[in-house]
Amino acid sequence: MPRPVIIVDYDPTWPDVFDVERARIETALAGLQARVEHVGSTAVPGLCAKPIIDILIGVPDLGVADRCVPALVALGYEYFPQHETTMPERRYLDRIGEPLSYHLHVVANGGDFWQRHLAFRDYLRAHPAAAAEYDRLKRELAQRYRNDREAYTNAKTGFIRSIEARAQREGAGEQARTAGDLPPRP
Repeated sequence: MPRPVIIVDYDPTWPDVFDVERARIETALAGLQARVEHVGSTAVPGLCAKPIIDILIGVPDLGVADRCVPALVALGYEYFPQHETTMPERRYLDRIGEPLSYHLHVVANGGDFWQRHLAFRDYLRAHPAAAAEYDRLKRELAQRYRNDREAYTNAKTGFIRSIEARAQREGAGEQARTAGDLPPRP
């Protein structure tokens, strides 16, 4: 039976939950030049979301991404290599839990997947009206496609692409996108 689309109001603890998981991941991937970012709706203050912490892990190349997988599996994540047939530039893992789940996207740092996800997040953070519009859309689609996650996801694509295009025009997400350009962590 398919899992229903469940959308919840923004939870201000999500950034802290991410920080705890980021520390675990950074420890597990020490020495692999991994950059760990919080993306997806739980990374945008005020935005409703499925209770899933999306984590983007940028590494120098896909060879390093492949080396990350065993360390992430050791943290309790499940690896899904079958997703690479449609998205060969990404290694996908998840850990399903209650009340929160985690989705990991391991990609080349600075590549298209990396850039698009950070630009989308950064644009919504910087433009509350766009985030509110996305919030309304997600709530409407969650009602319409409650038992069809694929249809829910597909119905958001046009909006997401339009925000990515706006972000690209404004240069959102382009600053500090490689490990060498990043300011030191506090």
